Amino acid sequence: MKIAFLKIGLVFLLLLLGLSSCKQKEGSKDIANTELTEVSEESGFIEIFDGKTLSNWKGDPTYWSVQNGNLVGEVTPETLLKSNTFIIWQGGQPDDFELKLEFKIATSGNSGINYRSELLDTIPNALKGYQADIDGKMRYTGQNYEEKKRATLAYRGENVIINTQNNSKEPGSLRANVKKNCWQSREVIGSLGDSDSLKLNIKSEDWNEAHLIIKGNKLQHYINGVLMSEVTDNDTVNRKLKGYLGVQVHVGPPMKVEYRNIRLKNL
Repeated sequence: MKIAFLKIGLVFLLLLLGLSSCKQKEGSKDIANTELTEVSEESGFIEIFDGKTLSNWKGDPTYWSVQNGNLVGEVTPETLLKSNTFIIWQGGQPDDFELKLEFKIATSGNSGINYRSELLDTIPNALKGYQADIDGKMRYTGQNYEEKKRATLAYRGENVIINTQNNSKEPGSLRANVKKNCWQSREVIGSLGDSDSLKLNIKSEDWNEAHLIIKGNKLQHYINGVLMSEVTDNDTVNRKLKGYLGVQVHVGPPMKVEYRNIRLKNL
């Protein structure tokens, strides 16, 4: 009897070891799949800044340079701006795309990532169009602001539908529809979170990742993996579905902004 019990116990122990081994193998498989997924998320992205030169970028060298592998925009007390200036990617005018990059900005800084934008004839190195806003005090970072056009489309934390202004064919109707630096023909259809709570995901004077997903008339701005604003642009008169890509230094006090790991994926 004792021997029989010992045999049964031995068989039971072997079964437990086998089950444990299977669980470990399954766990290893899950980890491997996770790693593959993370790699595949970067599939199709291309580096559009080489970290060494300003090749394929056009801007005023007074304000733009490469330092320590980063694209740097800097305004000094001696080079204060009279109008916002950009460095503009010369590789095309993307329509549907994803853009990923990292940025670091001084507390006094004001910058942004422009996309689907137009060149201004009257000001050199200037763009008008959609902008993923970035500022050092983190009041606006993540919102959707349309430079020199419809102004604020979505504040941080808003999911918004944009509509055309009334009497859009009348001269001056666009500017008349902007009040308190905000487009009036817009409808907030949902909340992505409280603006101050979302701000907690943004690091001050440290590196952050911006991720833009721009497809059709839907414009999504993520910071550090968190959706900060979403715009559905139904304004067929004023919207743009393709255009230039660039980054900005803003009129104001001396400032510094740095960008790195700039990657673009056409959709």
